[in-house]
Amino acid sequence: MAYLKAGHQIEEASFSKIQEIIDQEHPDIRFSDPFEEAVLKRVVFASADFDYLYNIKFSNQVMDRILYVLRHRGTIFTDTTMVLGGFNKKLLDGLGVAYRCLVNEPEVFREAKEKGITRSMAAVEYAAKVAGPKLFVFGNAPTSIFKVLDMVEEGSLQPDAVIGVPVGFVGAAESKLKLHESAVPSIAALGQKGGSTIAAAVVNAILYQLELGTSDYERFRVARPEQASEKRGG
Repeated sequence: MAYLKAGHQIEEASFSKIQEIIDQEHPDIRFSDPFEEAVLKRVVFASADFDYLYNIKFSNQVMDRILYVLRHRGTIFTDTTMVLGGFNKKLLDGLGVAYRCLVNEPEVFREAKEKGITRSMAAVEYAAKVAGPKLFVFGNAPTSIFKVLDMVEEGSLQPDAVIGVPVGFVGAAESKLKLHESAVPSIAALGQKGGSTIAAAVVNAILYQLELGTSDYERFRVARPEQASEKRGG
């Protein structure tokens, strides 16, 4: 039986199929820039769900703010170790970007218990004290989003950006809609869908799209219009 065996061939074939389906079944989809295109296609690749082409929303120049965090050795804070585990840490390490999941740290655990709040909420309070650019990436805990927005309103936290894609039936849709409608730069998956895999896929798509000068990741990138023209001989 003939079938693809190499991982990179499977991935390349998958993205070709994704583009084919977009062309045939979603012809009205337009991508604002290569970074947004990379994010949407990688999320579809990770989920096999084309609803994300419509559900994921970008607001308040979020991509510029995420790139600022990545290029200025900021910190990425996640709500679970599952989200953190999905990141391409080789690329983050190369950029000098820190990444932390605080929910299991003793101080956060103690604060949550004393205040009667979730550990995810306590982790946001802890993260606010950490110096430097901040990107929050939430795939599971709607309370994390609500806490960020509350602290922003209070003036006690100014995140550079939030990727909010929690999955679930209680608070998930509400938290993501509120995030999208806020002034915080954000990527939000509206509705009930989302999760750790989606959160990690968003971050990795942006990392792959950066000009990292590493041929190993060239195949993950979406060509810019001028690059596509060069390949066609234009």
